[in-house]
Amino acid sequence: MPKFRKKPVVIDASQLIPPDFIPPGVNFGCFCTGDASCSLCGKYWVRTLEGPLVASYGDWIITGVKGEQYPCKPDIFEATYEPVDA
Repeated sequence: MPKFRKKPVVIDASQLIPPDFIPPGVNFGCFCTGDASCSLCGKYWVRTLEGPLVASYGDWIITGVKGEQYPCKPDIFEATYEPVDA
């Protein structure tokens, strides 16, 4: 099977550490109309291209090259990204 390497792309990312820091684009509470079965009620979430995704304490909120946002678990973030010198 062919192998591929991710292109080196610089992204913006902030870590969700409530209540001390909630990155821009992170919402809290219901995305729905208040339906008790809503999976986002009482949780942090991010509006992504695929729809709303739950973001947990410590997740990194990544802003991609086209301004899209999505949460990323800390272990995946650490394995995938490294700091860039300013």
